[in-house]
Amino acid sequence: QVQLVESGGGLVQPGGSLRLSCAASGFTFSLLSMAWHRQAPGKQREMVAVITSLGDTNYADSVKGRFTISRDNAKNTLYLQMNSLKPEDTAVYYCYTSNSWGQGTQVTVSS
Repeated sequence: QVQLVESGGGLVQPGGSLRLSCAASGFTFSLLSMAWHRQAPGKQREMVAVITSLGDTNYADSVKGRFTISRDNAKNTLYLQMNSLKPEDTAVYYCYTSNSWGQGTQVTVSS
């Protein structure tokens, strides 16, 4: 059974940084692509970044150059390093793989 548990969200000022983590279990982590999505209030959930099993990455245009997705296959953990955060990055961030979602972690960017 796929289990994804996000952590690392919180309140940060504009221009600040956060690192999100997603602890994965119940499947062979190293073999699957992983992704971060987010959902802001009143908006549809959108893909933020994806990383393949080979380490290839892709980003939404809105976060390119500011966010970095990475994975540690030895720890079965997915990361999202978020720099130069903007108020429009405020959302619940979800870890995703193979039709499974984590519970989400709230990121709020505000002064």
